[in-house]
Amino acid sequence: MRVIAGQYGGRRLHAPRGTGTRPTSERVREAVFSALGPIDGAVVLDLFAGSGAMGIEALSRGAERAVFVERDPRAAAVIRRNLEELGVGRDRARVLRRDALAHLRDASSAGDAYDLVLIDPPYRHAAGLGHELSQALPAVLRPGARVVTESDRRAPLELDGLVCDLRRRYGDTIVSIHST
Repeated sequence: MRVIAGQYGGRRLHAPRGTGTRPTSERVREAVFSALGPIDGAVVLDLFAGSGAMGIEALSRGAERAVFVERDPRAAAVIRRNLEELGVGRDRARVLRRDALAHLRDASSAGDAYDLVLIDPPYRHAAGLGHELSQALPAVLRPGARVVTESDRRAPLELDGLVCDLRRRYGDTIVSIHST
């Protein structure tokens, strides 16, 4: 698995071992970031970050900062390793080992806000997270923010209250881009 484009383009990324994490394919990452267009200066939140590939791709393409939220300790360690090997400093990236919904609640209380939120939960949980995410997200979105979701086409993650600007299917994966 590699970074597709930008500052770290072509550099190799590690993924957690086992089947617990399903990194977003290079094809899907390329399609998502082509659809998003320029993200220079964006503040990014990568929820259910896994290997961190999506957030790292955003940093590579000009995002100012990224927060990676991953509950699994092995996956969080892989994100830290990927960032370290790419030379991404703590001034540009933070890795938080915690629950995504808890982070959204705390980020809202702290007044944190994001330009781009990437959401790729475990497929088996995605459909059940829509309501809670729909409730928590608006408080952490800056004006004009976009939200990218990735889920299984048979049980998609549906967000209420955000406009779905684009929905594409890649095999069994559904990717949606929402705006405020």
